[in-house]
Amino acid sequence: MLLIPAIMCCLFMQSSALAQQKKKHPAATNPAIVSYTFRKSFAKDMAATLDTIKGFGITNIEFSNLFGKTAKEIRQMLDDRGMVCTSFGVSYPDLTTKTDTVANNAKILGADYVRVAWVPHDNKIGFTLADAKNAVTEFNRVGKILKENYGLTFVYHNHGYEFAPYENGTFFDYIVTNTNPAHVSFEMDILWVFHPGADPAALIRKYPNRFELMHVKDLRKGIAHDFSGTTPVENDVALGTGQINIPEVIKAAKNSSIKYYYIEDESNEVAAQLPVSLAFLKKLLGK
Repeated sequence: MLLIPAIMCCLFMQSSALAQQKKKHPAATNPAIVSYTFRKSFAKDMAATLDTIKGFGITNIEFSNLFGKTAKEIRQMLDDRGMVCTSFGVSYPDLTTKTDTVANNAKILGADYVRVAWVPHDNKIGFTLADAKNAVTEFNRVGKILKENYGLTFVYHNHGYEFAPYENGTFFDYIVTNTNPAHVSFEMDILWVFHPGADPAALIRKYPNRFELMHVKDLRKGIAHDFSGTTPVENDVALGTGQINIPEVIKAAKNSSIKYYYIEDESNEVAAQLPVSLAFLKKLLGK
């Protein structure tokens, strides 16, 4: 008889913890945004840019730059507006050589994730097995530090070059299968899965428990596939107007471990394209 109250108490505590978690960060069905989308205006006036973003109804940001501010200053501006930073993007050198500084900034910002989006390699030669092996070693090492010492989740954001063929798959497959799931997760940039010729929805279904974040972007029609990891910014178009079957991608994502959907638009047409993208993504997410 004494077990029942104990079990009920345990369930109540678990429910309370989940409620606090949900209260801390927006639900996954609320579209978020990557700071790079507003990089030019952030560099000029961060406070005004945050007001603009909130005006779109977006309160969740992935910062990939501190824009000359301290993490504490940004956190205060976010708190003042009821906004949050859920992911903090940094460079590969900072991740691997300034891990503690990166982690402390992420904690101050309130982020749960630390993200890196580029592995240094010789662009003329292309991404090689040696590059992939180095990335695996560093991701496992740094991911362990971030998780065990700071309670942060490390995610690698793909950038196209990793989808060059290797054995029976790709270098991306090599990275996924050789990293420790307890310490290394992934952020799917759907443009940088599609641009090299892969299928974002199929990749999510292949690794349903390895992706936790997503960059939602679309690629201009007519752009050819390659493994360069680069394309002119004008090739970022409003969601639903490009080549990618985004409804199919979101359908797959809903059955995966993906928690946050960050709109990223690198073009110079953000003012015109973001409202279109936001409405499109909200419809797919059921908002």
